[in-house]
Amino acid sequence: MVEKQEFAEYAKVIDKRKILVLDPEYQREYDTFDALGDSKGKGPGPARNFIWDHALSRGAEWHWVMDDNIQGFWRLNDNRKIRVSDGAVLRAMEDFCLRYENVGMAGPNYYMFASRKNRMPPFVVNTRIYSCNLIRNDIPLRWRGRYNEDTDLSLRMLKAGWCTIQFNAFLQWKMSTQLLKGGNTDEFYAQEGTFSKSQMQVAMHPDVSRLVWKFSRWHHHVDYRKWKAMGLKLKADVVVKRTPDNYGMKLRTIERKAPGMISGGCTSNQSRSRTGAPSADSTRLSSGQGSSASRGSGTTTRSAGRISRARAASSPRSTSSSPARSPRSAGTKPTG
Repeated sequence: MVEKQEFAEYAKVIDKRKILVLDPEYQREYDTFDALGDSKGKGPGPARNFIWDHALSRGAEWHWVMDDNIQGFWRLNDNRKIRVSDGAVLRAMEDFCLRYENVGMAGPNYYMFASRKNRMPPFVVNTRIYSCNLIRNDIPLRWRGRYNEDTDLSLRMLKAGWCTIQFNAFLQWKMSTQLLKGGNTDEFYAQEGTFSKSQMQVAMHPDVSRLVWKFSRWHHHVDYRKWKAMGLKLKADVVVKRTPDNYGMKLRTIERKAPGMISGGCTSNQSRSRTGAPSADSTRLSSGQGSSASRGSGTTTRSAGRISRARAASSPRSTSSSPARSPRSAGTKPTG
């Protein structure tokens, strides 16, 4: 999904049929949660609302929305983080969420927040979902705010009685804030740091948020403890299998590339490339299942189904969705 002025550049390398152009009305009508109007950029919220409505117009019951600086996905299992080469982990997260009647949003944890040396649960319920969001379409909420859209939407879903699921079994590698040029980095952080975004979070949800100074910059701290007792409700017609389902994922050997290049999975040593992402190793997880979250910056579309999903285009502020085939019946709980 790109803005109108970006279309020609993306059309040089991506099939035009796979590019969505943002309706500017979504930018004009977006609730920034401040009085600054059009004096500065409005962040990714308008594009995310457009994608939500686009998914609904296609008849999808859920959709994925992803930040443009996600560099890959990993599986955490048996104290190893292994990079995956197709969308099997997205299908696993989708199927797990579809077991329950009260899940509003889900997504993978950040790679750097899931330790391979400590025991971690395969998922955590009722916390924030950042950067890579699987969203139930019939919930009467939309993105808002010039900053902290993910945190705000997570909290409003929790306050409305919907559960969120953050997966530790499946991880996303996302570049740190303010490293990737363009988008929020150029429009916000490079000029004003993180104080304004953290201050807005406290204004949005003063009952559970506070402003803190750590790691040499301002942050917001959110207390999610009040929702930890809110449990997942299994659908009446779902029978959970007790045998593992790896969704066709298998370890395979790949050729090690030159230092500094991103490729393959991650060994227990977790060396890093110049971009900050774990560098190549000799293993990678892959499956025979098709998915729209595949290699490259383009999208791979599937027939219209219950979930709209795609690989996000590498554009400032851009996010993307495309139709996918209907997910199969619920599988088994991921193991971390």
